[in-house]
Amino acid sequence: MFTLDVEKDLKLALVHNSFASLYFDIVSRERDYLGEWLAWPPYAHDDGFFLNFISRSLHDYADGKSLVCAIFYNQTLVGNISFNSIDHDLKKVDIGYWISADYQGKGIVSKCVTKLIAMAFTDLDMEKVQISAAVDNQPSRRVCERLGFKLEGIITRAEKINRHVLDHAIYGLSRAEWR
Repeated sequence: MFTLDVEKDLKLALVHNSFASLYFDIVSRERDYLGEWLAWPPYAHDDGFFLNFISRSLHDYADGKSLVCAIFYNQTLVGNISFNSIDHDLKKVDIGYWISADYQGKGIVSKCVTKLIAMAFTDLDMEKVQISAAVDNQPSRRVCERLGFKLEGIITRAEKINRHVLDHAIYGLSRAEWR
């Protein structure tokens, strides 16, 4: 199984079927919290939802289209981070992430994003990393700003979540800015 150490007690692991029940446990406890910014929690009613997600993710990984990893903190699955898309022609990746409410504010997401940025620019030879966050999702936007991403614009009416239409702030970081 592919794993990537971020620091001593923080690692990323390529999604695996054995993680399905762990993901479901988090969503069962935190459906409302996660559903504020993510479209899928209302549909995650059993392990099967995550088994399908993992299967699709592994197929896309094999095709070089994405990389989806579980975040493990002190050996506990606490969230997810991914290259939602890897565009080899444009040399661009899009990063997405979510974390359990119990682990928010500990720097976990910032450290994991930093690790994926380095991987994008060094291992994958990308020229740009992009992150999209709901305009009102201040914790996610602060991650982008803290890591040196530039706000490139606002996409209005970008997504509908829980009957609310959200605008997205699009952040970008180029290889030149990262250096």
